[in-house]
Amino acid sequence: MIDKVYILKNGLLEQYLLGELSPNEELQVELVLNMDSDLKIELETLEANFEKMALENAIIPPKKAKVELIQKIKSNQPKIIPIQKNNFYKTYLFAVSSIAACLLIGSIFMFNQLNNSKKQLQVAEDQKELLKRDIEGLKTNLEYTSRYFEIINSPETKQYILTGNTLAPTAKIVSYVNHKNKSVIINTKQLPKLDKDHDYQMWADVNGEMINMGVIDKENQLLAMQYVDAAESLNITIEPAGGNDHPTVSRLLTNVYLN
Repeated sequence: MIDKVYILKNGLLEQYLLGELSPNEELQVELVLNMDSDLKIELETLEANFEKMALENAIIPPKKAKVELIQKIKSNQPKIIPIQKNNFYKTYLFAVSSIAACLLIGSIFMFNQLNNSKKQLQVAEDQKELLKRDIEGLKTNLEYTSRYFEIINSPETKQYILTGNTLAPTAKIVSYVNHKNKSVIINTKQLPKLDKDHDYQMWADVNGEMINMGVIDKENQLLAMQYVDAAESLNITIEPAGGNDHPTVSRLLTNVYLN
């Protein structure tokens, strides 16, 4: 059912005045107009503005229009009927008003077309911006991936494999530690998914103290973790989503000693 908000939002009053609505839409608009005095006043104001624009944009016809109009009327009538001056001016005013109305309709159509073009241009600009961001993201990912592979393939990098315990028997995490450039890269491909309320978190054991190396982001297969000096082992626990300040020992998934 069409209501006042829908009519104003979609410009149905203008379309109603221009005769662009379907019979069903006209009927619904008229029903709302009969029930809403404010909307009816809005329609009358809009109609008055249309008439004012029509008069302001009226085009003065050439002088010979009167002569041609009289001759045409004479040729179409079997009898010669005198044309009174007042009738001619009424006809003239009607013709001018019709032309002005056509110009007004054309102006409204061009205005709508311009608005549509602007909207399409904005959509194209938004899509261009999104594409630019995607390209920048891919470029950044490529740079990170290239750097990761450079560290993995470095002669100074050591590989450590962490295998899961009874909490996750199929879990397997491959870690790459490079003490020279102080970097730790892990491969999470074979790390089982957790529910939304939990995350994997990595810890470094330094003289019996567990140092946080970061929450493991399962969205990325290769991931750089925080390097910790003098780490004796790498440990992975299951923690509440977002990570924990201290490791939950009872949920230790796997660990490996460094050499």
